[in-house]
Amino acid sequence: MSAVTATTAASGEADRRLVERHRYGDPQAFEDLYDRFSPMVFNLALRMAAEPADAADLSQEIFLRIYRHMGKFRGRSSLKTWVYRVALNCCRSRYRHQLWWRRDRISEPAVLESFADRRRGPEDHALAQDAGETVRRALRQLPANFREAVVLRDIEGLSYEEIATITGLRLGTVRSRIARGRDRLRLLLENEA
Repeated sequence: MSAVTATTAASGEADRRLVERHRYGDPQAFEDLYDRFSPMVFNLALRMAAEPADAADLSQEIFLRIYRHMGKFRGRSSLKTWVYRVALNCCRSRYRHQLWWRRDRISEPAVLESFADRRRGPEDHALAQDAGETVRRALRQLPANFREAVVLRDIEGLSYEEIATITGLRLGTVRSRIARGRDRLRLLLENEA
């Protein structure tokens, strides 16, 4: 057994124990899950909602849904993949009937300011903030299916297989959406320049 396989197996076993603890009413189990996945869920919600206040509300909604349905987790995928799927489905259902994907509103730089690299100078921060805002604005202009694929792959760093599992799409469709989303994003960024 390779080191990667052993690590994956150990992680899977830890996931199953965490879910079992939750099923048996251990309140610490959900706190452990929240501590482990809250940054990931908030980042996904922020990329999909674009507004920090909306992302915070959406994150709470996602974790409420996870809490209610965690007992249904069967271990057919990793717990991380299952959490992403719940989060993405929650984002989709909340904004299904709104033109939210195309809104040009965001105050995210104020939130990200607290995570600024203190070793960089003010000019570097300003340039990075401008570039980040340009990318965020372009992402908001992508159609929902391309935005999801690009965010999950290029921002969240998930594998093609994980994205296919999360979205319920075939691997070829995932690859196509990522490629097409990147192409459209590149065109939007070129037009912005």
